[in-house]
Amino acid sequence: MIYNKISGFSDEISENTDIQFEVLNKLNIGYFEPRGIDGKNISTLTDEEVTALKEKMDRHGIKASSIGSPIGKMKLEEDFEPHFEKFVRVVRIAQMLGAKYIRMFSFYHESGEVWTDEEREAVMSRLRRMIAYAKEQNVVLLHENEKDIYGDTADRCLDLMKELSCEHFKAVFDPANFVQSNQDTRYAYDILKDYIAYVHIKDAMKADGRVVPAGAGDGNVEYVLGNLFEKGYDGFVSLEPHLGSFEGLADLELDDKMEKLPKGGEGTFTLAHRALCEILERVVK
Repeated sequence: MIYNKISGFSDEISENTDIQFEVLNKLNIGYFEPRGIDGKNISTLTDEEVTALKEKMDRHGIKASSIGSPIGKMKLEEDFEPHFEKFVRVVRIAQMLGAKYIRMFSFYHESGEVWTDEEREAVMSRLRRMIAYAKEQNVVLLHENEKDIYGDTADRCLDLMKELSCEHFKAVFDPANFVQSNQDTRYAYDILKDYIAYVHIKDAMKADGRVVPAGAGDGNVEYVLGNLFEKGYDGFVSLEPHLGSFEGLADLELDDKMEKLPKGGEGTFTLAHRALCEILERVVK
């Protein structure tokens, strides 16, 4: 059985959305997570560009599972107001594309690994404001456990969820990101399982943080998916292969490790999809 809610960051295939959608059609994937759109970040598109994208999606039979937004990927020390305006714009784009979910993050800071109580409260305050707006606009914010943000460890993700979880704020589970943050993904899943509404599919090696196809690393991807499906999960599983470099990568990563990989494209995306399908065939009943 092939699960019918597979999605993916298809900008890792090509920056050209025509090529993205052609490959998704070839793989029988009916959703994508818009991030890089014809050389622009999804958050910067005009209404006209969003409308054109939606028309192209309709022609190819592709829907948006979630907006792959950069919201929350900023330092606490920076002015939040322009970023909140960007957030409002992303919500508008999500609505225009018919996307219920918006992927987002919980901020970087400049003071190293230790987060002070004041920084924690600043994170919570900003997120509360965004959640309130998400509630007004009837969208759901999905927090991703990105390396070096407040919510990079399992325990701080749990802190966010206990403090803020509601119908409009839920968790993305990204196994590779937890591995790269030196977290035990089984432990992370076990304490976060009741808050997970979305899964990013990528895996990584503990030894060097290298990203590998799902199941080939230390992310316990099959354990996570098996347990999720056993408890009735019916949400999206979204491919974020990171198996090769792609246009826009430099804007997403804090270091240049990924840029040294071979150029990504249809081949690496297809490889990632195949690895995921092999796991799904074992865990989806």
